[in-house]
Amino acid sequence: MAMEFREDQVRRYARHILLPQVGGAGQDRLLRSRVLIVGTGGLGSPVALYLAAAGVGHLALVDDDAVDMSNLQRQVLFDTPSVGAAKTAVAAGRLKALNPDVTVDAHTVRLDAGTARQLVPGNDVVVDCTDNFETRYALNAACVNANRPMVTAALMRFDGQVTTVVPGQGPCYRCLFPEPPDPGTVPSCAEAGVFGALAGLLGSMQAMEVLKLLLGIGDPLMGRLMLVDALGMSLQSVAVARDPDCIDCGRPRAQGVGKTYA
Repeated sequence: MAMEFREDQVRRYARHILLPQVGGAGQDRLLRSRVLIVGTGGLGSPVALYLAAAGVGHLALVDDDAVDMSNLQRQVLFDTPSVGAAKTAVAAGRLKALNPDVTVDAHTVRLDAGTARQLVPGNDVVVDCTDNFETRYALNAACVNANRPMVTAALMRFDGQVTTVVPGQGPCYRCLFPEPPDPGTVPSCAEAGVFGALAGLLGSMQAMEVLKLLLGIGDPLMGRLMLVDALGMSLQSVAVARDPDCIDCGRPRAQGVGKTYA
């Protein structure tokens, strides 16, 4: 049964409700949705802010890190007084201040295969905002096993990429990247640098993908890897195929499952 909006909610979400693709029913759906955001840094900050602003009713944040001064160049959830505090605690307070409609669960832990299996099934969509392959592979496997879509992004210097994984309907993350690169071949952002505004651009794209999935609108990036060149301000969509021998999604139990998204 659809909820009745309070007067303040009608004002808050008016620009959404005016959209035929959203309307009152879509906004109600967002308020009832649950999203897991893994990583609250450069990508996770805009993702969390835009999903909270949109009225996604339940956000679960996972991050074991504390705010560092070097984060403030791109991690817009945080400010100077929050340096040294747990990222999840600061983020939860900021998001609640932005939108009291949103329930925020803060998990100050490092995501591994075990925590991924525990946290993923209770959410409608998962957002990978991490910065290492080990965590991405653990999250990907948990999403495939729990039949939950995952929106993933990565960036370095002035370049980035975004894709959406929907189990049973397209390639998973491991289909795209079967093996992690050899140690030392891919520098970290701390070593190579990253342009702060690029994190905002890619995180906003991830938030858009999440909202499209929750609302069942548009054409999510299933089977497509969006490559972003910020210096040239160009976008290139590359078609990617599912690997039938993928160790995460190629098993028989993963075939033909998954909700159909528009």
